Amino acid sequence: MNLVGKVIGNRYEILEKIGEGGMATVYKARCNILKRYVAVKVLREEFTTDEEFIRRFNTEAQAAASLTHPNIVSIFDVGHEDNIYYIVMELVQGKTLKEIINEDGVLPWKWSVNIAIQVASALETAHKNNIVHRDIKPHNIIITEDGIAKVTDFGIAKAVSNSTITAFGTTIGSVHYFSPEHARGGYTDAKSDIYSLGVVMYEMLTGRVPFDADTPVSIALKHMQEKPVEPMKLNPSIPFAINKIIMKAMEKEPSLRYQNATEMLKDLSMALKDPEGGFVKSNAEKLQYTQRVPVLGEEPQVEMRKENKKGKLAKYFE
Repeated sequence: MNLVGKVIGNRYEILEKIGEGGMATVYKARCNILKRYVAVKVLREEFTTDEEFIRRFNTEAQAAASLTHPNIVSIFDVGHEDNIYYIVMELVQGKTLKEIINEDGVLPWKWSVNIAIQVASALETAHKNNIVHRDIKPHNIIITEDGIAKVTDFGIAKAVSNSTITAFGTTIGSVHYFSPEHARGGYTDAKSDIYSLGVVMYEMLTGRVPFDADTPVSIALKHMQEKPVEPMKLNPSIPFAINKIIMKAMEKEPSLRYQNATEMLKDLSMALKDPEGGFVKSNAEKLQYTQRVPVLGEEPQVEMRKENKKGKLAKYFE
């Protein structure tokens, strides 16, 4: 479906196609009411046949439209007509982070940390508004000509991942950045975005993703089962603190990662001042060992307990 030359929503004049992805085509358009250029993302036709997906798409896109942050691509409008479902967004001039990595390979650590800080700041705002991205990857991070990072597609990934439309394989390209819980189809929350940001940092600083294989399933299994090679072993110029931040963000157990974007932001900012510092603390250090009083005739037993986010005690067994 080529929409160039058409006017949708009685106001958006489609000028040219500027991008295409697994779930949508992106056009540059002119808003004839506000007299400005915008980006219009139009869902591929196969998505429009799934009513559950469309319902979630509208709900999530409208929620994402409420986000206002300098590092988040603004959503101006959501609508549909004649089986065309579209989102109108801020038109950002620049390259995706993936394009930059493909062109330049390993990126300077200070530049990379600065980009990570901007993305983490965007996540902090979204998470505080109960919006989880679920598809953080370099393809969804646009770097403007001024070096500003803009995260796009907030809210849309949830609509995809919760719908039968995933049978079309729309999430396959993202599996390199999936958290272990996302890869196994489990519950995902803000800590899943933090894992994905860790993977993005890993790729910026090494020029490669931590896990790769011939099939998406094999990659997903590696996320769940294998420990990544530490990035500083692949790129010795990576400072000690940066390496620790990446490894903490990429812990397989969510409770061992940064518990929110604010925590990660604090360490990223500190790393710019003290790149070789030992300030990155492992959450494993917070585990409490408690001695249970044995019943008569029973062997003493040591249990490892940890406070979860609701303050209840959770028991971990090897």
